Amino acid sequence: MPSDVEKWKSEVYGNDIREHLLEFAEEGWESIPEDEQDAWFERFKWWGLYHQRNGQESYFMMRIGTPNGVLSPGQLEVVADVAEEYATGPASNPEFGDSWVDWTTRQSIQLHWIKLEDIPEIFEKLESVGLSSQQACGDSWRNIVGCPVAGKDKHEHVDALPVALELHDTFKGNDEHTNLPRKWKVSVTGCREGCGQGDINDLAFEPATKEIGGEDVKGFNVRVGGGLARNEPRLAKNIDVFVEPDRAAEVAGGISALFREHGDRDNRYNARVKFLMDEWGPEKFRRVLQEDFVDFELETAGEDLREEYSYNSGYANGGHSDHVGVHEQRDGNYYVGLNVLVGRMGTDDTAELARVANEYGSGEIRVTQRQNVLITDVPEENLDDLLEEDLLEHYSPDPHPFMRGSIACTGTEFCSLSIVETKNRQVRFARWLKENVELPDGVENFHIHLSGCTASCAQPQIADVSLRGMKTRKDGEPVEALDIGLGGGLGENPQFADWVVQRVPVDEVPGAIKNLLANFEERRDGDETFREFVERTDEETLAELVEPEETSYEDPMMHNTKMTWYPYADDDGMDASPAPTDGTGEPLPADD
Repeated sequence: MPSDVEKWKSEVYGNDIREHLLEFAEEGWESIPEDEQDAWFERFKWWGLYHQRNGQESYFMMRIGTPNGVLSPGQLEVVADVAEEYATGPASNPEFGDSWVDWTTRQSIQLHWIKLEDIPEIFEKLESVGLSSQQACGDSWRNIVGCPVAGKDKHEHVDALPVALELHDTFKGNDEHTNLPRKWKVSVTGCREGCGQGDINDLAFEPATKEIGGEDVKGFNVRVGGGLARNEPRLAKNIDVFVEPDRAAEVAGGISALFREHGDRDNRYNARVKFLMDEWGPEKFRRVLQEDFVDFELETAGEDLREEYSYNSGYANGGHSDHVGVHEQRDGNYYVGLNVLVGRMGTDDTAELARVANEYGSGEIRVTQRQNVLITDVPEENLDDLLEEDLLEHYSPDPHPFMRGSIACTGTEFCSLSIVETKNRQVRFARWLKENVELPDGVENFHIHLSGCTASCAQPQIADVSLRGMKTRKDGEPVEALDIGLGGGLGENPQFADWVVQRVPVDEVPGAIKNLLANFEERRDGDETFREFVERTDEETLAELVEPEETSYEDPMMHNTKMTWYPYADDDGMDASPAPTDGTGEPLPADD
């Protein structure tokens, strides 16, 4: 039997949702029948809206898609204006205030505290500069990711930006691909670092070359079925297909249609394409694609163009491949990558970023999958003045490894799935580690990813130290806790982290990381990297080397942050929640 979500989608889905969404916005929050809220909230995702968690009724998160992470000149100013006017919350975050922009691990933008009644005005402002929240969520083509400096990278093998933009233009709003069994994540990359992270996407185009008609042609090999969600991570499989750039959209459409027709619509847990790949295998997948979903002869896979694949690899390879820092473009200008700790930037700082980009570069901003931002097209003569800007004191182009390697998801601040607080906690972790822990010699990259649950939005399985939200008891009281995994990373030999220790109270996690690094340094073989050390050490020994410990680190969010309507609220319960509110933000009267 089809799932409830499939039944809801069969009634209204895709572009048609917009009309209903705007009607609800005009009539106000109370116009959504209570017994239909689950159905409408599921549909609203297609237009980039997630209803926030219990205690925050009537507030939404809005996700804005930026294909390949590109924000054209003029777009960031509008994002900052929208955030200030419509995404200022009723409570203050102690680290970030009450209004900010979140940069995501899929090169998108997230705003919080959005009220339903403001949606029409927000849409109008975004669309006036070519931005949209269409299909930023939901069972369809999500934001297309890739190398954030595609088209500018002096080392890229293939310029993947035109392909990414063609896929965006072809499949966003395309009725034939509106309703897929689940989300559809696509990566297109032509660079040597592999920063499109194709390994963990449903569909990946990877740089390759193949002899066709006596000539070496550059294009892409195709892989399918990657993903991290829940406890079922998969690396994308090679389906033995090479595609030239001008036919990438045809092949992508065929694979999307195959998933549309053969993906599981009865069991949403089993509805991702990685499970279809498990069932069929690459050979059958390719055969069905060829026979039923493309009308030309597919080329067999070509030769991978990358000699190395260093993005998020976990290896200390003598440099950084996350694009943070000052780097020369192929046109002789420069881009400057700024570290945004846990991907959150205040509204004022976002507006300042737009000003700086306009003053010293072309006004273009690019977003990375490590929650950072790049200012592009900076002439060499502007570099010194740009690097002296006050903004760069807080968002450094040369951050400490603990700051540079920190990623965190939304957490219990807004997410109904999350089990623990994440953003502020990872900020505190990074600061404490920076002040109290010396990294072993030669370790310049060290990734710590904190995900509030098993949904893996912070991509914890591909970090040196992986943290995943749980609960436990300490001194007889329930506290927030984290599972600890080690040794994950993409790269030449991609692998997922081994979860070696479970349910460590959150205040003992920084001590555990400190002890782990000390034990690594003591047992290290020469200049062995941390990941190589993890690979050669058995899981039982690794668990012993973690050694959770209380330290000078104190965690103000030890206890269940879901027991309040907002984790940083002063009250102990849900009674003080202002939700639900009307269109002006005033609390609605409680039901009799």
